Amino acid sequence: MIKKEILIGFLVALLATSAGIFLYSTLFLGDDFMKSLKIAQANDRLGSVMALGALLNFLPFFIFLKKDKIYRARGVILFTILTGVLIALINFNVIGKIL
Repeated sequence: MIKKEILIGFLVALLATSAGIFLYSTLFLGDDFMKSLKIAQANDRLGSVMALGALLNFLPFFIFLKKDKIYRARGVILFTILTGVLIALINFNVIGKIL
């Protein structure tokens, strides 16, 4: 039961971050989503775009806390921490060396 609640929070954070990246990319970087992500990657700004997209995780996190869904909020935090680790790997070019 608890694992299911954490997974729900994790998936909600995944959707929120994806929506944030999409919104930021289309509104501020250009008209085409994939093109703007490629430009961000070429300019070493992909980590920044991901970090700005992850800001939308505040919304489900505080909603889950308000509704006393603590384990779902933990899932959001878990995804946000993993996103931070991924951003650090991208910024230190560890991902580029692997690929």
